[in-house]
Amino acid sequence: MKKLILVAGLILGLSQTGLPLQAAEFTNMFNGTDLTGWEGATNLWSVKDGEIIGQTSPESPAKENTFLIYTNNNPADFEMHCMFRISPQSKEGFANSGIQYRSRVVKPSYWVVAGYQADMEAGPNYTGQLYEEKGRGFLAMRGQKTVIHPDGKKDIVGSFGTLEELGKEIHKGDWNEYVIIAQGDHLQQFINGKQMIDVVDDQKGRAATYGVIALQLHAGPPMKVEYKDLRLKELK
Repeated sequence: MKKLILVAGLILGLSQTGLPLQAAEFTNMFNGTDLTGWEGATNLWSVKDGEIIGQTSPESPAKENTFLIYTNNNPADFEMHCMFRISPQSKEGFANSGIQYRSRVVKPSYWVVAGYQADMEAGPNYTGQLYEEKGRGFLAMRGQKTVIHPDGKKDIVGSFGTLEELGKEIHKGDWNEYVIIAQGDHLQQFINGKQMIDVVDDQKGRAATYGVIALQLHAGPPMKVEYKDLRLKELK
């Protein structure tokens, strides 16, 4: 019986990535009922049924990319888990969001953030990639292992699969698990247990070592993004 209990505990302690969650070490970033600990445009962000919802409409558009900013911590080395679902709300089929990390607030009046972004979209190309908002742009496309040297030169040094192969692991229009691990100069992103990117960023004056976490709501046609089960663990 003790052996069965131990096995069950080990199973419950694993995420979809196979990484040990060790729940006692994680902090819940969202209380499930309101936006305590977060700041953003109240006409665009809300809470319903235990989910954070970002939504634009013809009546309430985003004037520019705006963010819901986590105010309880600006971590350096960390592991973050969350579930996300993203969907267009117009005939254009557009929906784009992302999770900012090690980022900085550049326009407090409209909650605008710049920095690393674990990207997501309703389309086929960008979910899982590492993008630097208001910075160097694409740092690693889905499937790429890259090294950014001190002089800014970027080398692709490996692959986890093609854009199309890894795209099949993403549940379009449904819930997906995002895992972000940032430790030192090493950045990793996983979706539904599959590694999407691996980046070593050593560019002088550009690589970020700590900063805010935030959720993006993109300007453009009406869209909706939902987040839940947001958890954070600082790494030492």
